[in-house]
Amino acid sequence: MPPAPSSTDDAPSIRLVRHATLLVSLGGTTLLVDPMLGDAGVDPPVQNTPNDRRNPLVDLPDVDLAHDAVLVTHRHNDHFDDAARERIEADTPLVVHPDEADAFREEGFTDVRPLDGEVSVDGLTLSPTPARHGHGDLAEAMAPVTGALLRGSDDESTVYLAGDTVWYEGVTDTLATAAPDVVVVNAGAAQFVEGDPITMDAEGVRRTREAAPADATVAAVHLDAINHCLLTRADLRERVDGVAVPDDAESIRLD
Repeated sequence: MPPAPSSTDDAPSIRLVRHATLLVSLGGTTLLVDPMLGDAGVDPPVQNTPNDRRNPLVDLPDVDLAHDAVLVTHRHNDHFDDAARERIEADTPLVVHPDEADAFREEGFTDVRPLDGEVSVDGLTLSPTPARHGHGDLAEAMAPVTGALLRGSDDESTVYLAGDTVWYEGVTDTLATAAPDVVVVNAGAAQFVEGDPITMDAEGVRRTREAAPADATVAAVHLDAINHCLLTRADLRERVDGVAVPDDAESIRLD
């Protein structure tokens, strides 16, 4: 999958591809986020979960995936799968959690950029944000994971990608200090047979909406694509107001 040439004429945009896979265009740079690119059913179900449906649950939509760089918030298979390893060019700028940089280099990627501070890719600047992928000991087992703040070079919208996190003080603090224009949370209430959800449930999404700036766009993704994500789009739309819940291939407003 060859990177797209950068273009300063590109309007700012965010498009959900599927699950947590996004195309974010800011500063004339297009960032592919958490690419899960495999066909429906190619992977086994997540184990120790309430059902045994094979993953992904739905096909990859027909979306142009051309990009300048890739952000991987963590290496779980639903955020970077074998199809992504095969399709992404080895010399593509790959922004990753610092603890996972060596693993990507060992897989043959040659431009790996640890997100341990501000990282610039053409007209886009990325900064890490805290994330907690669950509660207690389970959160430790699911680590490492990161969120990210994205800023374009032309004073465009600040985008907060929360990553795989539950609602906790790290999210609260980021919303308060960054005052983002757009917030994208990974919902789905992903859950094992035992324990609490390891991604945002409906209450976490509601709290995010309440804590975000009043004029910010808040969107929820990470839904209806992996077997242990039990909160559906339909349920979330019914239970939480003021939050965009895009379908696959749908764009998220930046105004």
